[in-house]
Amino acid sequence: MSFEAPAAFLLQTDLVQMVQEAGPAGWVVLVILIVFSIFSWTVIFSKLSALGGARKTNWRFLRAFRKAAALEAVMVASEQYRPCPLVSVFDFGYEEVERQVKARGRLTNRTALERALQLGVSEEVAKLERNMHWLAITASVSPFIGLLGTVLGIIRTFNALGQQGATSLAAVGPGISEALIATALGLFAAIPAALFYNLFGNRIREMGARLDDFALEFLNLAERSFSE
Repeated sequence: MSFEAPAAFLLQTDLVQMVQEAGPAGWVVLVILIVFSIFSWTVIFSKLSALGGARKTNWRFLRAFRKAAALEAVMVASEQYRPCPLVSVFDFGYEEVERQVKARGRLTNRTALERALQLGVSEEVAKLERNMHWLAITASVSPFIGLLGTVLGIIRTFNALGQQGATSLAAVGPGISEALIATALGLFAAIPAALFYNLFGNRIREMGARLDDFALEFLNLAERSFSE
């Protein structure tokens, strides 16, 4: 039994060779998908680092905050925990407390303080969500770009087969395999982006809830320290 045909087929359908033989439209699609994939992984690693660091510094600062007897002590201690989302929220609240205390000698406007803290929470959540939309775009668009590359590759393959008059599987197979690379690459870009988009979204919502809880703790400490 001869194994020349299968060996020749495998050699012809080698991944590197199939990519090299892709037409101009196929190359454009592949480059776009590679760029999407690289950028999404850059965002993923950046978010892993940022969210992991934020969680650690938040926990350390929160322990220091709960041990403090007054806001001034927290302000002094907060310098060693920067950058930290909770510290940023604390800064918003502390600045508002300082304005009220300097003007009246005590905390007079709880609503203004609540608004200041909410602004701090919103700003920190916005920072945590930065570039998340790129993961959503990659997850939703990449499969369709890959499908477009596959369709263009199949069209090119059948066009070439029509000109050559060949109809065997050995003639059609390599071209179809080459075209399907675009779909595979599209899924390779989209699946991690979708998974991490949902994972990071849950973590950010969780952290947003922690920031809201901290705002309430800040209000309690501020009222104990400066209200009559």
